[in-house]
Amino acid sequence: MSSFWSGWIILLTVANIIGAVWLLRVTSKTSPGEKASDTTGHVWDGDLEEYNNPLPRWWLWLFYLTVVFSIVYLVLYPGLGNFQGVLGWSQTGQYQEEVARMDERQQQFFARFDDMSISEMAGDTEAMAAAGNIFGNRCAQCHGADGRGAPGFPNLTDDAWLWGGDENAVLTSIKQGRSGVMPPMTDAVGGTSGVSNMVEYVRSLSGLSHDETMAAKAAPMWAVCGACHGMDGTGQTAMGAPDLTDENWLYSADRATIAESITQGRQNHMPAQLPILGEQQSRVMAAYILRLSGRAE
Repeated sequence: MSSFWSGWIILLTVANIIGAVWLLRVTSKTSPGEKASDTTGHVWDGDLEEYNNPLPRWWLWLFYLTVVFSIVYLVLYPGLGNFQGVLGWSQTGQYQEEVARMDERQQQFFARFDDMSISEMAGDTEAMAAAGNIFGNRCAQCHGADGRGAPGFPNLTDDAWLWGGDENAVLTSIKQGRSGVMPPMTDAVGGTSGVSNMVEYVRSLSGLSHDETMAAKAAPMWAVCGACHGMDGTGQTAMGAPDLTDENWLYSADRATIAESITQGRQNHMPAQLPILGEQQSRVMAAYILRLSGRAE
């Protein structure tokens, strides 16, 4: 904050305090030459008058007490422009202290799992309870509270893994994040009609109902898709390319959604969690995810 605005805030604050004290004093006593009266002089309906009773003394002193409190507060804590108060307290400082205190407590708790393997942590009740809380705070927004995902967000309870489902692959996904990109393929598969044909071919890979004639027309064009998904359509975990031969669909298996994927492409991103969770919590979360999928019991 600049010196000008700091001074302006100080001026307004002090002026308000002085003004409050002046207003209390002026309104708590009779002005010179003014005659004391039991009423204010206002009359309604011919005989309804308003009493001119002063504030109770305890109430008046309560107002003065608030003024004293405000002065003490502004001396001790920030409130007068750039003046930080004699205690040196700040919201940022208190927040950082609380975060540091909680980080220390978390490190002490998770340190007990340092010597455990990921599979061992998956069977530890305390580790899984802590991981469940982390999942609810950090992962459920995308993958769902039960881990079953949503369109565009992988189901973590099945055995379909875009980037691999072993311990190292899952831990890498958590720590480093993942980015998957499928470019629009309309021109590559032969235009609008080629997209329709490819939709039928993709559906045929997983045994869904399809038009055999249209699927056959798309077969020669499959090589451009097979570069990522594999010539047999089983995908490649090295690229995060989905397996198109199973019943697990990241978006949907209906024709309109498949056509949308081909024409518009897809972009998915999972942010890296290591800067947020740290090494200890990342390992615990890897155990939790593997347990969700049934790979670790």
